[in-house]
Amino acid sequence: MRYLRPARTTLAATAAATLLASGLVLGQGAASGEVVPTTCSPTEARRLASAGDNFADGCHLPGQLLARMDGVTAAAASGEVDRSPDMRLVGSVPPAGSFAEEGAYGTDLAFRGRHAFGGNYLGFTVYDIKRPGKPRRVAQVVCPGAQNDVSVHGRLLVLSVDSSRSDDSCRSQAQPASEKSSWEGIRVFDISRPARPRYVAAVETACGSHTHTLAPSDNGRNVFVYVSSYGPASDQPDCRPPHDSISVVKIPVARPARARVVATPVLFPDGGNAGTTAPLGSSETTGCHDVTAYPAKDLAAGACMGDGVLLDISRRARPRVIDRVQDQQNFAFWHSATFNNAGTKLVFTDELGGGSAPTCNPLLGPTRGANGIYDIVGRQLVFRSYYKMPRAQDLTENCVAHNGSLVPVEGRDIMVQAWYQGGTSVFDFTDSANPVEIAHFDRGAISDTELVLGGSWSSYWYNGRVYSHDITRGLEVFRVDDPLVASARKVRMRAFNAQSQPHYRH
Repeated sequence: MRYLRPARTTLAATAAATLLASGLVLGQGAASGEVVPTTCSPTEARRLASAGDNFADGCHLPGQLLARMDGVTAAAASGEVDRSPDMRLVGSVPPAGSFAEEGAYGTDLAFRGRHAFGGNYLGFTVYDIKRPGKPRRVAQVVCPGAQNDVSVHGRLLVLSVDSSRSDDSCRSQAQPASEKSSWEGIRVFDISRPARPRYVAAVETACGSHTHTLAPSDNGRNVFVYVSSYGPASDQPDCRPPHDSISVVKIPVARPARARVVATPVLFPDGGNAGTTAPLGSSETTGCHDVTAYPAKDLAAGACMGDGVLLDISRRARPRVIDRVQDQQNFAFWHSATFNNAGTKLVFTDELGGGSAPTCNPLLGPTRGANGIYDIVGRQLVFRSYYKMPRAQDLTENCVAHNGSLVPVEGRDIMVQAWYQGGTSVFDFTDSANPVEIAHFDRGAISDTELVLGGSWSSYWYNGRVYSHDITRGLEVFRVDDPLVASARKVRMRAFNAQSQPHYRH
């Protein structure tokens, strides 16, 4: 394992650290069991904690207090839009029914043919996107279980369930993880008829399934699912520490009801990053948040809380760590990863503040809550630079690096990425040391007076358009007309999962 050389600390970042050190620190950097003052009421803290993910960590960043400070001018005021001339909104589908209620957060996206599948804390939605400018909802499946991150493979759809339930059915109720009978894991649906999904299987996994990644076998008969989860506790029978592993589920494509856990490889035999108690410090590694596979290259990348790892997945059921890095200076929570098409670079994201904190402002600077860009040299990760969307956000906007995907541009490395209320950014990292933004779409704050959870959860490129799944606004479709992405509009895919990268051929 290797450590990064610390980047030079900016005055703004130093000021932020000093402010937070005065008793308001991120929970991600706190030692286990430490009592940390919060800016949320007990009710708000419970609501965010019950939502899963890391949203409750935002209570440990002084959102409302920072909102009363002067000196930060957001790129867009509340009710306004700041966008580059080459990016515009062309279509949308707002949430409906129970998915429009408070707490029914929109989550990840996956694609197959003319359909997009959007996760939601209450289930998932099927969208017809044959006409990107006029997308429409064709099915809405109610099946509670945060986060319900979604992937598709052929006729199968996989959902991640990381909230403790009374059983594996769609009628289950929330139940404490301290009860042995509680269930968490993955659910599998048959989407042969997209407008009528059919529930066909469920597999319980240790500590549930916060996210998952598909890695099909070479012969196509099986799809392996790498299940990422974290946050063990001694009072949880199915999720006790140490939890230094992922779960590997094997799903026979022809007989998905036979899906089962076939391995639980330990990625951190030494326990991983121990974490730091410094303000905005590095997270303790107790599992992985996300794994991105690149099956064509037999590689995967693990974003594992306090560690970033490069994996060999040539034996699908036995992923093996081949390199590992930590960034004690600037990364708080290794969240996700994206390869370039050549498999020679990796972009890791840092979800500073858990997704519910206002981290896109001069107080925290350009290297916190950002991307870390690495070259892969001789199967080792070599740090090159950080990239953070360059526009300041209001201190009532949750904003941090989140889910994105590669744009299939021949001869260049370009990525589109969600930043919650920071909107969507398209950036070029062909020069790993000097990434630059080429397009963006950014709305003003949902609220001028309080920190409200919202914004784009995932922004992905699919068949010539950018699709964003917004936490509260549903599906949004964007067109990017920058000349740098013109060749990408010619690339057509039959299916797409951002965490299971395809190899593009022009």
